[in-house]
Amino acid sequence: MISRLLVVWLASLALIAPVCGVEFSSVEMGGKRFTICRVNVRQEHLQLFLRDDKGQPFKRFGRLTRWLEPRGQKVVFAMNAGMYHADLMPVGLLVAGGQQLAPLNPTNGDGNFYLKPNGVFVLTETGARVIESSEYLKVRERVSLATQSGPLLVRHGQLHPAFGAAANSRFIRNGVGVPSPGVAMFVITDAPVNFYEFAILFRDKLDCPDALYLDGSISSLHAPQLKRSDSLVDLGPMIAVTEP
Repeated sequence: MISRLLVVWLASLALIAPVCGVEFSSVEMGGKRFTICRVNVRQEHLQLFLRDDKGQPFKRFGRLTRWLEPRGQKVVFAMNAGMYHADLMPVGLLVAGGQQLAPLNPTNGDGNFYLKPNGVFVLTETGARVIESSEYLKVRERVSLATQSGPLLVRHGQLHPAFGAAANSRFIRNGVGVPSPGVAMFVITDAPVNFYEFAILFRDKLDCPDALYLDGSISSLHAPQLKRSDSLVDLGPMIAVTEP
């Protein structure tokens, strides 16, 4: 009798235990759905990827997963991680594995990246943050990863001043918000949205006082648990959680 109860108890634990290192969920706002990927950055192995050991860009999630497999790692979550040039190199700052692969870009220009204020998603030993780009130079802890993009969707609880609720520029978009130093919320929209709608989601639904836009139209997600691996275009930087 005791052994049977033990089996039942262990089976119930298996049902409630997380099946991977990322919590996936879906929320609805304004009649549109959003896929949420919640990462505990203090427990999970969050990394940025751009090129393999031969200097070749990964381009697609499939190539990244195949490269990691013989290294004893599997990808449980991945997403495009910032804007990039035609050669797939980042437009702004990129730090991967503690090494700076591209410098901070403080310049002005055309396009979403340059819609100031823009920002940086950064991970240090104290946790995750989304900060305004000029604040990056004040970070004193060791940076394990960082990616610069723009615009900032939300800064200190305030929406970017350029956003309008009636804006008709709508795309599939993705971004990252930080509700607390131990958590990063990566989001991809399931329907085209404008910047205002996307920012409101982070602030009002996900309780993120700071959030950063990563990109639009090329936005892609790899999530085996959801049986999803987008392969739309060649990608530049990718952010991923890996497990043995």
